[in-house]
Amino acid sequence: MRRPRLDGVSPYPKDVLIRRSHPISRLMALLLKEAMSKQIAIVGAGVSGLTCGVLFAERGYRTTIFAAETGDQTTSAVAAAIWFPYDAAPLDAVIAWALETYEVLQPLGADPASGVSMIEQRAFTRAGELAIPEWAVSLGARRLPAADVPRAFSSGYTLAVPLTDTTQYLPYLTKRFRNAGGEIYGGIHLENLEEAALDCGLVVNCSGVGARTLLPDREVEPHRGQVVLVPGIPHSHATVCDDPPLMYAIPRADDCVFGGSNDPSADRNPDPALSARIVAECSRALEIEPPSVLRERVGLRPFRRSGICLRADRLRDGRRVIHNYGHGGSGFTLSWGCAGAVLALADSA
Repeated sequence: MRRPRLDGVSPYPKDVLIRRSHPISRLMALLLKEAMSKQIAIVGAGVSGLTCGVLFAERGYRTTIFAAETGDQTTSAVAAAIWFPYDAAPLDAVIAWALETYEVLQPLGADPASGVSMIEQRAFTRAGELAIPEWAVSLGARRLPAADVPRAFSSGYTLAVPLTDTTQYLPYLTKRFRNAGGEIYGGIHLENLEEAALDCGLVVNCSGVGARTLLPDREVEPHRGQVVLVPGIPHSHATVCDDPPLMYAIPRADDCVFGGSNDPSADRNPDPALSARIVAECSRALEIEPPSVLRERVGLRPFRRSGICLRADRLRDGRRVIHNYGHGGSGFTLSWGCAGAVLALADSA
């Protein structure tokens, strides 16, 4: 089913855009191809789609984002969004993209409107000695003294990392994108990528979990993450432990995110029993009284069993497509590094 144009009147005859057999001159064909090459359709309005949108729009591409869900509806809006490579592969590429993203996010902390700040992150294990990864050492990580290790854990390290408050950062990206001339259309349910704007010469696929049915790519599976928002806690640092059960407490300006879970499931309904466990485990680890619950939220991490898909391809109608999905629990952590790689693929054609 063909989706009607939503972004105004095309400068080209409608039948030229749709009927491949339309007899047009060679010059007109070249002009049309050139115009289409500067028009980008991005599928998906989470942090990956928005970041790609900002990069393309700020470099002069006419860029439009099409998505079923936008803003607070997206999985990105549910994320604790602290910089931390998690639940994504392959490791070498993940670390490279993560470090590139770190370099972009760190200076954004100087802009209050961005919602980005640098925060001390303390990573722990419940048994044995937690090794400090080489990438963390390169960023100044150091082992925590025993006095700073809560009784629930056996060891840990500390590292300053970017924290993106999604309630501010996603609107910040959206504003940057629109200020650069980008357009966003929500409530768009595509059956396949070929339905994305026919006058766009390049489609960027940032559909997340949606890639499972949109392509379809059966390597993609939703990893259900549930969080509980609680009032601010008496800790200025973030606490993370990815030993089972996954546990994190991420203080933000107006609340604190308690997590979490990571289960293969597409159920987006909050589980009250799981929320109670999350609050109990976080409170025990932080050695505080259980706080009241402000809100429960569920998001679906777009995990891909064979690793992140970031590559160029062709759609069935011959147009170029660049895939950028399967980031698991590292969407924010990899956002700018992966967007840069997408832009490089686009420019290399």
